[in-house]
Amino acid sequence: MVNIAQRHPEADDRTVPGHWEGDLLIGKRNATAIGTLVERASGCAMLVPPPDGYKPEHVAPALTRKVQTLPEALRRSLTWDRGPEMRDWRRVHIDAGIEVFFCDPHAPWQRGSNENTNGLLRQYFPKGTDFGAIGEAQLDAVADELNDPPQAARFRQPDRAARRAAVAMTARIRRPLCEATHRQAGQGIAGLAQPASAIRRERERRGARSRAA
Repeated sequence: MVNIAQRHPEADDRTVPGHWEGDLLIGKRNATAIGTLVERASGCAMLVPPPDGYKPEHVAPALTRKVQTLPEALRRSLTWDRGPEMRDWRRVHIDAGIEVFFCDPHAPWQRGSNENTNGLLRQYFPKGTDFGAIGEAQLDAVADELNDPPQAARFRQPDRAARRAAVAMTARIRRPLCEATHRQAGQGIAGLAQPASAIRRERERRGARSRAA
């Protein structure tokens, strides 16, 4: 394993896109899971469905396929925790052409963007979700909604000035990045559109109530 201390310093200040954080979101009875990837500069999220479980032999090829959809310039590094699912990290490094680093033990804050995104994802996928019943197109639909620049800015930046700055940033970085990674699935989205939209309406309702207060 290559420790996060050896990661290039450019990843720390979030000015250069292409540095990712990753983890698993565990599903029903610890039997299913999805991989979650978050780009540090833009906050862009990608969701990865490992087929047939999340043992190392399932995770490595699924991550590799997802990372390979990115332009080479956006494959700078991937930072993961020390879970056993990344036993075959060298395969990801070689086959996907991305440097792989690991956090210190018991240090989830070292991949804080990913932790925050996983918290948002629990609004879509509560604990106990059977990820085996959710297809990649549906996962891409959720990622698209998370990556929507005005919405992401509204729910992650409570300060109005910071919100405007976030919208400007996402228009410059996030939109082309996310369009390059999430426009591949042209079917299967309709089945998820209704619950995702319902969550968005509830978020907007709460936001309007807090502003009125």
